[in-house]
Amino acid sequence: MSSLAAIRAKLQAQENRSQQNQERSQADSAIYPFWNMAEGTSATVRFLPDGDSSNSFFWRERNLIKLPFAGVVGSNDSKEVQVQVPCMEMYEENCPILTEVRDWFKDKSLEDMGRKYWKKKSYIFQGFVRQNPLGDDKTPENPIRRFVISPQIFAIIKSSLMDPEIEELPTDYLRGLDFKIVKTQKGGYADYSTSGWARKESALTEVEQAAIEAHSLFNLKEFLPKKPTDAEKRIIREMFDASVAGRPYDPEKWGAYYKPWGLQISNPTRSEAAEEQPRQAAPQPRKAVEEDSTPPWEEQTPAKEVKVSAAVTSGDKAQDILAMIRSRQNKAA
Repeated sequence: MSSLAAIRAKLQAQENRSQQNQERSQADSAIYPFWNMAEGTSATVRFLPDGDSSNSFFWRERNLIKLPFAGVVGSNDSKEVQVQVPCMEMYEENCPILTEVRDWFKDKSLEDMGRKYWKKKSYIFQGFVRQNPLGDDKTPENPIRRFVISPQIFAIIKSSLMDPEIEELPTDYLRGLDFKIVKTQKGGYADYSTSGWARKESALTEVEQAAIEAHSLFNLKEFLPKKPTDAEKRIIREMFDASVAGRPYDPEKWGAYYKPWGLQISNPTRSEAAEEQPRQAAPQPRKAVEEDSTPPWEEQTPAKEVKVSAAVTSGDKAQDILAMIRSRQNKAA
């Protein structure tokens, strides 16, 4: 029979988790989930400039790499989990994972594996939702929303900006343009190819301008993953190697750095070996980065796109692929 103290501790833990979930929900409400729209509907949005005046664009590019693992160490559930880690190319640095993966596309037997580990690209915008088809979506107190835009929609935005008939920036407060996100279906998947800019210019309303004055624009760079430290780069490399080898995610080794979405880890600690680096000011501890809850927008890989088997990294096949990869590296050396 449980003691009163044990029951109280359990109830407190449940309350803490509930509070955390509530806080997460409130924080995420700034992101407008247009992907939840029904097929055949559309949302009209008005993009705004980046709060960072040094940014020439009104968006920020985000590059992530998904690392699949064959379950979690210590769990009876063998379901595959995924961990998202920042791609160093997002910080205009060489990405060691992509450096290796690019070479895989030279070997047809490794192409599928290369696609699985290729970077996933998306774009962060901000603005107002002017026409909202989502009945259960509630506008937060700050009506300036953030948008996670897929490469398909971004290609439309980018190409339209080169149109000489567009004379002003679409983000101009007085002569800007609305953008209509249209959701249809193609080949069994959501399709946004009929999205586009409005034909007529329009000014922001007094209410919208007052909202910008009251809340200020977001600095979009703040919503990109933080640049990994040297220690975190080593952890990313270690997780990449483990993922390719078909091993499960180890929360004891990596839980304090990066973890799958929703995985609860009690008192994660950072490895002293991973933290070893030249003498300098000790880095401040940071919360482990979880997989983003927004849709994992796919980025086309260097080679022709094909469907990837979900079991590419499982069992003996993963070991065979890893052996081929290492063999190619040794020959190159």
